[in-house]
Amino acid sequence: MLALADQVKLALAGTSGVVTDVGSVKSGVAGSIGDPRFVGGHPMAGSELEGLDGADGTMFEGAVWVLTPTATTADTTFSRVAAVVADLGAEVIALPPGRHDEVVAVISHVPHLTAATLMGLASVRAEEHAALLRLAAGGFRDMTRIASGHPAIWLDICAENRTAILSALDALIGGLADMREVVSTDDRPGLHDRLSRAREARANLPSRVNQPSELAEVRIPIPDRTGAAAEIFTLAAELGVNIASFEVVHSLEGNRGIAVMLVDAALADVYRGGLMARGYRPAVQRLE
Repeated sequence: MLALADQVKLALAGTSGVVTDVGSVKSGVAGSIGDPRFVGGHPMAGSELEGLDGADGTMFEGAVWVLTPTATTADTTFSRVAAVVADLGAEVIALPPGRHDEVVAVISHVPHLTAATLMGLASVRAEEHAALLRLAAGGFRDMTRIASGHPAIWLDICAENRTAILSALDALIGGLADMREVVSTDDRPGLHDRLSRAREARANLPSRVNQPSELAEVRIPIPDRTGAAAEIFTLAAELGVNIASFEVVHSLEGNRGIAVMLVDAALADVYRGGLMARGYRPAVQRLE
């Protein structure tokens, strides 16, 4: 990741344009780069396949692409990179670098380590039971698919995001210990409760909004201060508001920008309230 920061610095020195990256850990890069023309990025999409075998022209369509602006990131930088990401069909979510690293430890890094561990367990047990791997069906294959990823990239990821990964691993180990206890004691109500809560949480994973009737347009005048554009995205992420699309247009009264967003209509009022509490003056209109 330090090499990545060096590459970002070279890109900034060699161009007058904006620069972003696609690394999996953001705090290290963000802490090394204070240029207003840089904003960190992390597309939450990919493939376990390497090289051209993993090429997919639609990879980013419907995917989440996290941008990690800092206090030094210029609004124009954030807006330009966010526009490019949106043009690729991805949903832009803004998070502080540290928060990003904590989140991806739970939903990306630890799942990979868990898949690798489960695959290792099955491989060892297969030495005793030759038919074990032949019996591996959809559920097992789905859970361990990401273990097919190239091991080399995970060395840097685990080193750079060590603190967040260890915290998430400790929480997972605690959860497994709890699950072991309810199984060991034949606590059927307890087991049913845990499995039911997990099932409900899985069913409530956010989905991408596609129908116009489910969308509302939010127009937000962007104040003339650094970080305002990024803040409206960060707030959306904090409130769980999906941004289906966005653009920045210029006000007729001057050079001030207006962020025009399409968001989940069910949460439009929540988003408007959050914006108003922070001094913004949004206008919301539901699409017909």
